[in-house]
Amino acid sequence: MQTNRPHSSPLGHDHEVLSQALAWRQQGHSVVLATVLSTFGGSPRPPGSMAAIRDDGCVVGSVSGGCVEDDLVHEVREGRWFGGEPAPVLRVFGAQAAEQARYRLPCNNTLRVALESHWAPEVVAEAVDAIERRRTVRRHVAWRDGASRLEASAADQGFEEDERGFWTALGPHYRALVVGASELGRDLTRLLLTLDFDVRVCDPRPEYADTWPWTDVPLSREQPDDWLRLQPPDGRTAVIAVSHDPKVDDLALLEALPSPAFYVGAIGSPSTSARRRARLVDLGLSPAAAERLHGPVGLNIGSRTPAEIAVSIAAHLIQSRRQWLAQPGQGTASPQGD
Repeated sequence: MQTNRPHSSPLGHDHEVLSQALAWRQQGHSVVLATVLSTFGGSPRPPGSMAAIRDDGCVVGSVSGGCVEDDLVHEVREGRWFGGEPAPVLRVFGAQAAEQARYRLPCNNTLRVALESHWAPEVVAEAVDAIERRRTVRRHVAWRDGASRLEASAADQGFEEDERGFWTALGPHYRALVVGASELGRDLTRLLLTLDFDVRVCDPRPEYADTWPWTDVPLSREQPDDWLRLQPPDGRTAVIAVSHDPKVDDLALLEALPSPAFYVGAIGSPSTSARRRARLVDLGLSPAAAERLHGPVGLNIGSRTPAEIAVSIAAHLIQSRRQWLAQPGQGTASPQGD
């Protein structure tokens, strides 16, 4: 399997796979789109994960973390999925113990993948355009004839499948808007980058902004409420206030808590967080919006150092981001059991 591939798209995995598939088609290549339908047992790729496989074996994206891609690439190179009927082809890996061993799948794991060779470029182009506008959509593919269409989607809608076809949620990167550039903000920023968040930082305090060390992560010196208005949080955005300065953090929270952001948190003890909620309500925030605040921020893992607190926040973001994937009937599970 060829591993050379373009750099990851700054707009995320969905944009990377679909835009590259379009580019390859425009260059005259045949391309198969592979989509994970369900996994039983541990799997590194949840339902809805995609890969595009070019006719010469070049791959972008992943459906298994590498366990079954070699077989799919070999089948595509042979032309097995080109020509023929336009309906998607269902491939099941690991149905028998011998297959689990062959594909290096953990015991009792099964992976179902849909393969499309007759996908509609105009629908994929529309999806790419939506992602570039930070809109989340769902692409429906019919089992009967492979016909596809897009429909509007809430940011937290996940993958679905029934007897008619399957729906794949497509959207931009998850963003993490971090307020505070002190040591905790710096540790959190680097950690979230490794988790594939699009991270942006704001701190109007010159004593921290002047010493910001990373040119690859944008830092704004604006007041955080003005900063958030320039990039309104959507359902794929987390806002984390870690400046530990109420004059800074509260401005961000007043803007973030009424928004559709999937996660809004702030550093502080339980008593500090209770006082903050009351203060935000006094400043005009609704009690319901104030209750959305994750404060103390992060999971309670006994963290004390800035790096440990950053780990607890990152873990809570992962938990929040993944909860909507664990839908009954999808047969999904992670190696950690989600």
